[in-house]
Amino acid sequence: MLPADFPYFFCGLPFRPYQVGRKLKWLLGLGDIREVMKGVYVDVRVPDSPQLRADALRLVTPEDAVVCGAAAAWLHGIDTTALGPAELVEAQWTRKSRDEVEVYGVRVTSPVVTAVELAMRMPRPFALSAVDAFLRSGKADRWVLRATSADYERHPGYRQGQEILRWADRRAASPGESWLRLRLIDAGFHHPDLQVRVEGNGRTYHLDLGYPDRPVDGRRLGLEYDSDQWHSSTKQQLKDETRRAELDALGWHIISVRRPDLWGSYPALELAVGAFLCQEPRLPRRW
Repeated sequence: MLPADFPYFFCGLPFRPYQVGRKLKWLLGLGDIREVMKGVYVDVRVPDSPQLRADALRLVTPEDAVVCGAAAAWLHGIDTTALGPAELVEAQWTRKSRDEVEVYGVRVTSPVVTAVELAMRMPRPFALSAVDAFLRSGKADRWVLRATSADYERHPGYRQGQEILRWADRRAASPGESWLRLRLIDAGFHHPDLQVRVEGNGRTYHLDLGYPDRPVDGRRLGLEYDSDQWHSSTKQQLKDETRRAELDALGWHIISVRRPDLWGSYPALELAVGAFLCQEPRLPRRW
């Protein structure tokens, strides 16, 4: 139940700007409402949920439409950071779909079809992180995706889609790990292992990516994506430094990767990995 003091135009339901008129900027300034997706707002006290996402999409799509693309992935529960650089999803729909399901009364392309089409049409880093997220959620199976993709053989983006589906891996725990893996693949390095287990000091360490089977002078290379959310505070950074020192004593060289390292223009990441593996990276970068 919602609190009794909800204003009448909230009611716990998403709404369009025209429904509140000139009050929109005022309400945003007060912090009383937030944007659920592009062009749709809701009271800040309403938590995110599949029902809320479906209600929001219903407001901005025709009744006979089938939600598709990034909007479909969002409705299926995929994190927006896996779908692109923008935080807000924009409505996308079609009137022709190879396979559709219904989510809280909204017609939407099935998880398998959505993942295949995103693999073909999104920019490569986000295509990989989106498909990884689908696999991780358990809503799509890698082999089913590859079988379904055969129906798109003559469609634009088919070649990219085949590459993305070949590299996709359910073990990627975050979009950042997916992007990091793609950078290593594009640079021509051996495909890294994911969620590498390292035993020592009476505990088990888990590395995001690594090359456990390719030691150089007795040392192995591990890479970890340190997001701003979990690795920004002084306390977190000191904990990370201690962890890296412990792994170093166990024979692991750890390269810590932050978001600017992935999206900046200088190939410092490729050069650092290449220097350790004694391998010339393939440059220039593709993205």
